[in-house]
Amino acid sequence: MADIRLFEKDPYAPIRYVYEIDQVLYRGKSAFQEFAVVTNPYFGRMLVLDGVVQFTERDEFYYHEMMAHVALHAMESPRTVVVIGGGDGGVIREVLKHPTVEKAYLVDIDTEVSRVSREFFPTVGSALSDPRLVDSPMDGAAFLDGFDGTADAVLVDSTDIVGHARSLFTPEFYESARRVLGDRGLFVTLSESLHFHLPMVREVQKTLKKAFKTADLYTAPLATYAGNWWCFAVGSNGADIRKPARKPVTPTRYYCAEVHQTCFLPRFLYDRVMEEGRESL
Repeated sequence: MADIRLFEKDPYAPIRYVYEIDQVLYRGKSAFQEFAVVTNPYFGRMLVLDGVVQFTERDEFYYHEMMAHVALHAMESPRTVVVIGGGDGGVIREVLKHPTVEKAYLVDIDTEVSRVSREFFPTVGSALSDPRLVDSPMDGAAFLDGFDGTADAVLVDSTDIVGHARSLFTPEFYESARRVLGDRGLFVTLSESLHFHLPMVREVQKTLKKAFKTADLYTAPLATYAGNWWCFAVGSNGADIRKPARKPVTPTRYYCAEVHQTCFLPRFLYDRVMEEGRESL
């Protein structure tokens, strides 16, 4: 049997992750990115985009639960949610566990992501046919700029901050999100690794503070993301995301009330993150 290995091409990490590959189940290319679905003896099936692991069967729930549930549990009754990126359906799956949600927009520029997820990751894409889902395949920045409604949460589940994802990390995009969310809505976006990407984490926080009244930061342990200590950036015009407003929905495998209350950086550590010129914690 051939010795097949995946050498991950993370654009920012100072190290390279190497994965043993049992099988290559799919390889393809869309107008936006290259796809691979492979199997690893420990992580199971893995989705790889442009040489970077996006999620694995074994640990995908850490990321998808934390992207969705922290913001939504800080509200009594979220009704409208916008998920930008996330065409695999993992975040949508978690969003739609909230019984008050009436409409969830899925805004991914690349429809091939959903197709591949449906075929190879049915447990991740299990909610992609839910009637509350409004599939809106287009650029996320253009969607928010032209959106004339309101939302309780905007969740940005994009690829790394390169290429076509860059438009989702600009002052203009954050301003559009602030307008859509109003006074009580919450904005959450991936914000890379506290170990490897501290200047980038800081820059996202500074840009969010120009659009929203407050910015914040919470983290999750993710074995397959560069640096492993992954963080999520928050923008708010009034809602306090640090305080859960109700009991957790079920089922979840990682998120719970205690995780919600402990996932945020202590204030002293947040202040250290924001120190200009600091390259690491």
